[in-house]
Amino acid sequence: MRYPLFAAVAALTLTPAHAETLVVLAPDYFGSNWGPGPAIKEGFEARCDCTLEYRTGDVLPRLMLEGARLEADVVIGLNTDTTLRARGTGLFAPHGQDLAPLTVPIDWEDDTFIPFNWGYLAWVYDRTRLDDAPTSFAELLEREEISLLWQDPRSSASGLALMLWVDEVFGDAASDVWRNLAARTVTVTAGWSESYGMFSAGEADMVLSYTTSPAYHIVAEDDDSKAAAIFDEGHYFTAEVAGVLAGAANPDLARDFMAYLLSREFQEMIAYANWSYPAALPREDWPEVMRDLPFPDTAIFLGEDEAEARRGAALEVWLEGMTR
Repeated sequence: MRYPLFAAVAALTLTPAHAETLVVLAPDYFGSNWGPGPAIKEGFEARCDCTLEYRTGDVLPRLMLEGARLEADVVIGLNTDTTLRARGTGLFAPHGQDLAPLTVPIDWEDDTFIPFNWGYLAWVYDRTRLDDAPTSFAELLEREEISLLWQDPRSSASGLALMLWVDEVFGDAASDVWRNLAARTVTVTAGWSESYGMFSAGEADMVLSYTTSPAYHIVAEDDDSKAAAIFDEGHYFTAEVAGVLAGAANPDLARDFMAYLLSREFQEMIAYANWSYPAALPREDWPEVMRDLPFPDTAIFLGEDEAEARRGAALEVWLEGMTR
């Protein structure tokens, strides 16, 4: 009868006592074993003498639904097309970081959100199925034999980015673009992972993804058969950002975490951990596999005000084009 009590005392004695816990709200993929979360947790905990705890879910809806009741210190994984709605909750505090290390291809001046990685949206194809990929969005529309997979703008950050990309490039002709794409679309999925998995299984010629996606196949699978089609019109820029919550229980630790996002250690890790471009490393310091990938000449970016202003009307045009 004494053994359970002894075991309990021993467990308490051997468990390390952390002074603080940093709670980070992140998307579901982020905290998964295949996402960047585990590597970030390991790296930050080695610096902070603390515990980093992820709470995962659909980040923006949770912010808007829970409001001040949200128990977290930092939010990570918001997208540049949704930051205005997040900012409008009034839940964020200044991040307090020097943004000089940033190397993103746009001017970034924001005292609330910090980009930690970024990418260009692209149609990725399989060279074994398609050996002459289109070199412009206009050519893609002409090539009606090409089958496609992509994501729903109502539920996916990449799908929303595609909708805004089309709106920016084609303007009043966007409805015709959606009808064209819908005619040879295998399916529109709720999220990126579903459509990319179908593409990897050979169910379409091209999938909506990012210019960095082929790097994963090269490094993890020793497979160079995947490539991103680079378009003359330019590619839509999108970044993932993080911010400190005004109600953070550990605000100093939260700002330490924001500083960690801009550190060389983090930036060198995030390229492989999230298969994306680092936000605070010059291109010559990127992994060689990413430096060698085809790279767009033109960045198309809508600031948060413009992205939000266009979203509603662009969604109506999308729905019209997809259902007509």
